[in-house]
Amino acid sequence: MVDMLDFALKWVVAPLLAFVWYLNKVVQVQSTDIAVLKAVLQANKEAHDREFKEMKANFKAVMDKLDSIEQYLRK
Repeated sequence: MVDMLDFALKWVVAPLLAFVWYLNKVVQVQSTDIAVLKAVLQANKEAHDREFKEMKANFKAVMDKLDSIEQYLRK
């Protein structure tokens, strides 16, 4: 009985624990990578939205200026 227990611990349980430990390390690294990618994606999205709003405001200013020039020329 002791020999079977020793065999099971050496050749079944120990490799299984090592495999589970390895998987845990891999998952932790991947979770960190995913979190970093999500943060970068959010930062890029916010920068894009900000640039789009600025461009929209600039375009509106140009159109307002063109409207004022057109109105002045019609007088």
